[in-house]
Amino acid sequence: MRLAALPLLLAFLLAACQSMAPDYQRPAAPVAAHYPQQSDSTLPATAPLDWKTTVSDPQLQALISLALANNRDLRVAALRVEEAMALYGIQRTDLFPSIGAQVGLDRSRTPADLNLTGRPLVGSAYQAGLGLSSWEIDLWGRLRSLDDAALHTAQASEATRRAATLSLVTQVADAYLELGELDERLAIASDTIASRQESYRIYARRVEVGASSRLNLTQIETLLTQAQALGAQLEQLRAQRLNALMLLVGSPLELAPGQARSVLDTVFPALQPGLPSLLLTRRPDVLAAEYRLQAANANIGAARAAFFPSISLTGQVGSASAELSGLFRDGSQAWSFSPSITLPIFTAGRLRNNLALSEIRRDISVANYEKTVQAAFREVADALAARQWLTRQLAIAQTAVTVQAERARLSTLRYDNGAAPFLDVLDAQRDLLSARQQLVQTRRALLSSSVALYAALGGDASQAGAAIPLRPGP
Repeated sequence: MRLAALPLLLAFLLAACQSMAPDYQRPAAPVAAHYPQQSDSTLPATAPLDWKTTVSDPQLQALISLALANNRDLRVAALRVEEAMALYGIQRTDLFPSIGAQVGLDRSRTPADLNLTGRPLVGSAYQAGLGLSSWEIDLWGRLRSLDDAALHTAQASEATRRAATLSLVTQVADAYLELGELDERLAIASDTIASRQESYRIYARRVEVGASSRLNLTQIETLLTQAQALGAQLEQLRAQRLNALMLLVGSPLELAPGQARSVLDTVFPALQPGLPSLLLTRRPDVLAAEYRLQAANANIGAARAAFFPSISLTGQVGSASAELSGLFRDGSQAWSFSPSITLPIFTAGRLRNNLALSEIRRDISVANYEKTVQAAFREVADALAARQWLTRQLAIAQTAVTVQAERARLSTLRYDNGAAPFLDVLDAQRDLLSARQQLVQTRRALLSSSVALYAALGGDASQAGAAIPLRPGP
């Protein structure tokens, strides 16, 4: 028994060899050292915020919580993590021997003409013991490299789930902000329709008594139909946006018209991006790309190790006897040990091409990682640019509404005093409606830029969930 255990001990010592994978070096980030719209690069980056802290609107918080619980895409992403961890567990078992208990009985009959006694013989053989199936000693680190690749693939899957979570939070927030914008624009359109209906009634009465021309009445009616058309378009957009929000949330919603208007009063915290290098550790999609790169790097080690001899062990230790009663008596011990060595001599270029394929896939992963970093840099830069210039546009839009409202008032006074044609009044009212609509759209766009910056910076670190252990047990 002791002699049989010595090969196993030696095998474990040999299996502790290092991997032949290249030393991993994170590629240099192919982006500038600072964001172009960053006013002061010396400001420290804002720590990752919980989305519940970032979003202050109670209704929006409830919708995001509902989406995180019910969204099917997020559910699939979580199952993908479990799938990757199961595959990693399967791969990891190759590092360890597979030992099983075995109990067997062999009975045989030998004809008389095939034995020396001249009589048929019936024999029995009883066996019981522990068997070691064919187990490869990881002398060159091939299995260790495959284990590392499977681990990094599982970690990439977990980072992808975090990215999906962050994307879902962003999409729900944007959808609800757009719903609030449409509710506000619908309220403006409804007020305008009511006002123009009253104007149409008044001018229709004036036409009846001969105090106004038929042309003025048709012009008023044109304004009314334009406002009604705008209202119908906004109702259609609201219905579509509500359907999109229900798909994200994953359950039916009852949001009465106007219920989302209050979200436009939400105040998001002013986030500071810090330096672009922070994206490498904050953004889950960047982390996922790096994990995939590390997996591709580990596969090179497995491809290199395939050029070297493979050593496998098969063995069994136990007891054997011709009688069941003698199976565990002294002297019935039995064991077998069968090592084997396989050396690749001619593979028609398979191993060489497999190594080249692993290196090419590593290079592809490098390019994908660099592209992901560049995309993350652009998203932050775009969000910063949007925050800067939409703030300016909002101020201009507010001034424009004030100016257009004064213009409409003065045009009406001039027309009532006979100093201006009615066409001036129509143009002023049309431009006022457009300016009010534009103001609401700009307010929503500015809020959406804050949501976009929150997502571009990597969102909430607490969304990481349970971290995958670096080297869990079998």
